Amino acid sequence: MLQSLSVQDYALIKDLEMEFGSGLNIITGATGAGKSILIGALSMILGERANTDVVREGASKAVVEGIFDDADTDRIRTVLSDNAIDPSPLPRIILRRRITERGSRGFINDTPATLDIMRTVAGELIDLHGQHEHQSLLHTETHLRLLDSFGGLGSLVDHYRKKRSRVAELVREREALAARERELRQQKELYEFQIEEIDAVDPQPGEEDELRAEQRVLENAEHLFASTKELYERLFASNNALHDQLVVSRNELQDLARIDEAFEEHVEEIESARIIVSELANFLQDYNAHVEFDPERLQDIRERTTELETLKRKYGGTLEAVLEHRKEIGEKYDLAQDFEGNLERLDAQITEAQAELTDVAERLSQKRHEVAARIEDAILDELSTLGMPNSQFEVRFTRQEDPDGWIVPEDEDASYRAFQRGLDQVEFFISTNVGVSPRPLAEVASGGEISRIMLALKTILAKSERLPILVFDEIDVGISGNMARRVGESMHALARYHQIITITHLPQIAALGDQHFKVEKRVENGTTKTTIRRLTEDQQATQVASLISGEDVTDAALKSARELMAAGEREE
Repeated sequence: MLQSLSVQDYALIKDLEMEFGSGLNIITGATGAGKSILIGALSMILGERANTDVVREGASKAVVEGIFDDADTDRIRTVLSDNAIDPSPLPRIILRRRITERGSRGFINDTPATLDIMRTVAGELIDLHGQHEHQSLLHTETHLRLLDSFGGLGSLVDHYRKKRSRVAELVREREALAARERELRQQKELYEFQIEEIDAVDPQPGEEDELRAEQRVLENAEHLFASTKELYERLFASNNALHDQLVVSRNELQDLARIDEAFEEHVEEIESARIIVSELANFLQDYNAHVEFDPERLQDIRERTTELETLKRKYGGTLEAVLEHRKEIGEKYDLAQDFEGNLERLDAQITEAQAELTDVAERLSQKRHEVAARIEDAILDELSTLGMPNSQFEVRFTRQEDPDGWIVPEDEDASYRAFQRGLDQVEFFISTNVGVSPRPLAEVASGGEISRIMLALKTILAKSERLPILVFDEIDVGISGNMARRVGESMHALARYHQIITITHLPQIAALGDQHFKVEKRVENGTTKTTIRRLTEDQQATQVASLISGEDVTDAALKSARELMAAGEREE
């Protein structure tokens, strides 16, 4: 539920606070009072694009904030989590939009959010239909979405889309492979030559560093032999070796420690030094004994490094680049060697993926036909309630044959195009007159009829699944009299399932509101401002009466208004 809407410095609104209630929330006001401005402000927190001109003259920014409760859905939690937005206020959520001359920023629970994220979250909370938005029924792509929504087929549609994406991926892979065929065949001999040249040398990862290290040792063998021998003698083997001096010094410190304990720790230190010198001397003696003088091995290393340098100059400058090149041309060569086999394997994978796609598409289509039968009956019942008892309503299905289509039923000699949402194209057909065959909805329905059909759809959808808050901006255009009363009763019934916020100019609808707000425009200190206030029951009666008789409310109009309101209470 939308608990409250706060608007500051938006168009003609300086400072506005609205607290909505459950059920049917009615908004009325004179033409030009600013009702459309209010809907425009609400659309800002739904993620609609903002025109910087909406900032009230003299103000630096406009701010619109909506507080919602009962917003704890799996989809909202996922979106918040994926975008590092604090979910802790749930089930309450706050959407805010700030607009300045430089642009606008959106916030969810005080965390900055892109318009796409705001639209996603708001789409789980609120469904806004503007004065002309019910005209979406005239676009056939809307019909399939409404059918799927009524049948709760969203998860099956998602499953279909995953299967379709898999086929698309495989088809792109095959097309790319086929496009490379000529290139691969032309380059095959070159790849073969390069592979043989690299494999003849057989470079190994890290080999260069190992060879350079070994080469340095062999080139400096004489120096290594002489130096290690001299160091060993200096440390251990000469008459005045460092090891012997450390032994004598340790013994003297031990004598001193018997006199003064302060020398004890230094005895341990000099003993450690003696051990280190002894171990180093052993290493030097062992190293010296194994120094090799191997001119042949040195020559082999020099020849090997020359081979590696030749490969590096030709294939990338580094040994790593040579190895990467070998890997790439090896894959291309293998592909060229068995090009037909690779195409056949891809074809087999595509055939299998198409079979899986076809299975899901046909199951989805079957479900849709079952749902269509239910929706036809439900729509006719609602249209009868809304004053169209002689209507005929049909959901018609078509498929588009395509010789290259991805959907290939086993029992048919045809293939079909795989659309984004499935195999089917759906269109609503209607007739509102006896003896007239149903025709496409876009061709036959008047403005008032479209409004009632949209209301009928929303009503049956609301009874079949959880829908967001519904906002109607004068979708009752084109109807009046007894028909308006029926529309109001249907809207009032729909409000038992959901919070409804509606802008209306019809007294038959306004009289049924659980809460009633009046939008007014006034001039203060030379500035035009739009304000809104919640009406008491008596004020609501007066406002409904003004919709009946105009600004000069008559006693008869007031009596009629109270009768309309009382009738609505009896229906409850």
